[in-house]
Amino acid sequence: MDINWYGFSCFRLRERGVTAVCDPLSRKATGIQLPRLRADIVTISSSSSAYVQGTDAVSGEPKILRGPGDYEVKQVLVTGLPASQNGTRNVAFFLDFSGLTVGHLGELGQAPASAGGEELGDIDVLLAPVSGPHIADVSRIAEVISQLDPRIVVPMQYRHEGLRSEQSDSMEPVDRFLKELGISEPEMTDTLKLTKNSLPEETQVVLLRPTGAARGG
Repeated sequence: MDINWYGFSCFRLRERGVTAVCDPLSRKATGIQLPRLRADIVTISSSSSAYVQGTDAVSGEPKILRGPGDYEVKQVLVTGLPASQNGTRNVAFFLDFSGLTVGHLGELGQAPASAGGEELGDIDVLLAPVSGPHIADVSRIAEVISQLDPRIVVPMQYRHEGLRSEQSDSMEPVDRFLKELGISEPEMTDTLKLTKNSLPEETQVVLLRPTGAARGG
């Protein structure tokens, strides 16, 4: 599997000829211009977010998933679980690519319903938010990570180059999250490449560079 991060909460997952894009971004709201993306699956964690409305940037007539439920698209099993707080509607999506499972928590307000239950199985990669207006504090995020017990954690939604200044100002740097987890030197890469056999034994944090992000005009 290859995983790329384009900034904020937007990722592309590619495995066995199937591509999923999580939270395609609005350039107007974020300042990030996505490259041309083609996908079979698009997940939208928050239909009310001004930042995540860039579905027109994704070609290929993808199946767009916005709500809780169980789905199957091209043999990829997708589970959407409510994870809301204070009236905000968020869905955490878990995508099972033939035994390799990636979870995208979106703007997490609380632990996803049924999280850690047998229905999800083992979570190999967890795309976890670090900050934002609806995000629980980092200690709560750390608790959710501990509950889900993934093999790899990829932080998202933190201050990074390419975001509009007003959005960047509302984000925390990733350092606070890393300190909470007791990590001083995380692995950093442009693309996370992995197989089931290459996963670490203990939970590992990997920072992805927002390689597809560019400053909007």
